[in-house]
Formats: sequence, structure tokens, C-alpha cells
Amino acid sequence: MGRSSRSSSSRSSSQVRTTHGESAAIGSARHELLRRAATDETGEARSRRRSAASAGDPGPSRGLEYSRVGGEPRRHRLLGALAGLATLLAVVSVVARELPADLQSLPYVPVLVSATPWFALAALAGLILGLLSRRWMVALLALCCLVAQAWWQRPFLQASATLSSTTTQAVASADAKTDDDAARVMTFNVYKGRADVQQIVDLVRDQRVEVLALQETTDSFVEALDRAGIGDYLPYSKVSSSDGVYGNGLWSATPLKSPSDDDVDSSSSFMPGGTVEFANGRSIRFVSVHTTSPKSGYRTQWRTSLEEVARMRSKTSARYVLMGDFNSTVDHTPFRDVLGDRFTDAAQQAGEGLKFTWPANRRWIPAFCGIDHVVMDKGIVAGQVETVKVTGSDHRALLATLQIDAE
Repeated sequence: MGRSSRSSSSRSSSQVRTTHGESAAIGSARHELLRRAATDETGEARSRRRSAASAGDPGPSRGLEYSRVGGEPRRHRLLGALAGLATLLAVVSVVARELPADLQSLPYVPVLVSATPWFALAALAGLILGLLSRRWMVALLALCCLVAQAWWQRPFLQASATLSSTTTQAVASADAKTDDDAARVMTFNVYKGRADVQQIVDLVRDQRVEVLALQETTDSFVEALDRAGIGDYLPYSKVSSSDGVYGNGLWSATPLKSPSDDDVDSSSSFMPGGTVEFANGRSIRFVSVHTTSPKSGYRTQWRTSLEEVARMRSKTSARYVLMGDFNSTVDHTPFRDVLGDRFTDAAQQAGEGLKFTWPANRRWIPAFCGIDHVVMDKGIVAGQVETVKVTGSDHRALLATLQIDAE
């Protein structure tokens, strides 16, 4: 019995050792399989990274540039949104500029249209951002807006007629010459008589102005202008007022023939006129223009006052120069209707750049629109167009040299 027990115990120990050996072998084999699997997975991951790198994919990054939202770089989404916003502004401006006159008198539209040239910057921004963000349709739309803006503003940068050397020499003399076919002219809104009268007289003297048109004059302003010596340079004048408070006027170095209180028959304000004689029997009818401002409650009157000026196209008994505050730019449809196929804007014809005249009294806002104009009949050439700031007014003075050619 003792030997049998020892034999059984020996067999049990042998079985235990065998089991432990098998378990160790199995564990070792499992470990080797896991190691190989991990090695294969790591190799496969490296292979994938190499393939992605060769394809130009920079891989994941914590930087904004390659962070992805919805499968797209976040940077592209941001630039795309900005491109869309800029292009939308450009499109709104283009559409507003092309609206008919009655729709341009809707609330806020006249102000929006007055800033039309500046929306070219929005179109340019939309184009650049659209290309960077790969928004091709947005970029194309922005490009179309930019081309339209370039076409509209092109006349301000390309002269359609030029002054002769004789004219430029004549207006460069020390004193104004009134016996030739040229004249230096000036128009200026004096802001309810608040402009500095001495600066105006000095400007007339220094620029050798022969015809001056002023708007928003008052009786006290005209008296102060006389005291400052305007009569020494422009002794002939015609001033008229429809309400007895604010008026418009013309001053000339030579007699004003057939003066009238209102050449336009305007419902806005009296717009006085007078004829100035030039050499060789040529004469020009000058008119001081001031239309209604498109403020809230007056937008219909604004359009109407411009339509009244536009009727001057049908008056063929004289050649006209209309100078003044039109309260509209060349981008406003009612002003383009004034020009029609007869009249020309001096700044456009001269091609010497955009001439912004308003506002001139805002500390942080520069003049951004040209609402003052010298509008000329056929057979008249303009050049040397410039604006000058005069203290006290919300407008800049607009000056030009006119050359009167044969009809």
C-alpha cells in the first residue's frame, strides 16, 4: 500500500509538471502571435502614412490650418464664408446701381449707390478669398462684379478729350483772361452760408476763376462775400431764392446776359442762369444747380428735382453749363438721365480720377462720393478738374477749366 501511494503521487507530480510546461508553451506562442500582429499593424500604419505623404496629405495636425470639420479644412470654411459675404456686398451694389430711377429712390438706396466705387474693394476681396478657399462660383461672381465696376469707373481714368496748349497757357497767366475761349470755373455748396467767405475770395483770385456758382447762400453770406472783395474779381452776379432763406447764385468776371431767377423751373429751389460771352461770338448759358437731398421723406422729391434738370436736354436755344450740387453721383440713374446723350460730366471727360466732394466736415470720415458736378453741353472740353476744402462747409469746392470750341 505504501508503494502504491508513492507511485500515484509520483504520477501526479509528473502530470502537473507536464501541464505547467504545456501552459508555458502555449503562453509563449500566444505572446509571439500578439507581437507579430502588433508588428504587422505598425508596419501597415507606417505604410499608410507613407502613401498619404506621397499623395500630398499632411496628416492630422492640431493647428487651425488643417483642422477638419465635415471633411473640409476649417481655414477653407472661414475664408469661404468671408468670400461669400464680400461678394454678396458687391452684388448688392451692382444691382442697386442698375435699378431704374423710381426704385433708386427707395429708402437707403441713394446712399448705397453713392458709394458704388468703393464696393470694387468688396468685389476684389471676394475674388481673392474665393480663390483661396476654392469657392470657384463665388470667385467667378466676384470677378463679374469687379469687371462691371472697372467698366463704370473707367471714364474717370481715361480722358475722352483734352485741353489745347493755348487753353492751358491762358488759364496759367497771372490774371484771368476774359477775351479768349477758355475759363476757369468753380462750384461750391456753402452749407447754409457757413463757409469761410475770405477763403472763397482767395480761391477765386488764386485760381483765376471767371464763373462761380454757389449753393445754399443766405443774405448775410452774400453781404459778407461782398465785403470780402468778391466784386474785385467777379463783379457781375445773380442770386435768387425760392423760400427767402437759402438761395443759389452766379458770379462772373464779364456781364451776365439775360439773367433769370430760375432757368430750370424747379420745384426744389430757384436755379438762376445767365449767359457769358466768349471770344468769336461764342456764348454759354451757365446755371447754378441745387437739387433736393435724398433724405428720409424727401426721396421722391430728390428724383423729381433731377428729372426737372434732365428736361434741360430739350432746350436747344443755347449751349449750357450746369454747375452745382446735384445730390447724386454718376452712378445714380436719375443723374445719368440728366446727362443723356447731350451733356457730359467734366470729371468723367477729363479722366483725371474720381472727384469726391462730400462729406467734407466729418473728422473721421473722408469725402467718399462726388455729388457736385460741372455738366457741359456738346462742344465744350474740360480739364484740370480738382477739389479744394474750404472751412465751414460740408462740401469741397469743385473747379475745372473749360475750353469753348465751335459748335
